[in-house]
Amino acid sequence: MDIMVKLKELVESNTVVIFMKGTPQFPQCGFSGRTVQALQQCGEEFAYVNIFDEPEVHQNLPAFSDWPTFPQVFVDGELVGGCDITLELFQSGELQTLITEAVAKKAA
Repeated sequence: MDIMVKLKELVESNTVVIFMKGTPQFPQCGFSGRTVQALQQCGEEFAYVNIFDEPEVHQNLPAFSDWPTFPQVFVDGELVGGCDITLELFQSGELQTLITEAVAKKAA
């Protein structure tokens, strides 16, 4: 499967997905760890991809998303951003609203 098709499917088939260094249980960088904590505090399930286990994803996601760094968070098929943007949205309450609305939309 073409990697760009795979990325599109991962982003579109998961309401919330984080492409990160490590796993939610064992993040391998501080930015990934802080981003996972914000997602967990939103109270909804989310998918993750450990970019160290997926070298093709690691190489091609920046071109797919037009975002150069990791982690990358997608909600409802759209790039939210990396650690800083995700944390800002969480602190303002916008991330919780965005995720709650995306989960409700998918359930409808």
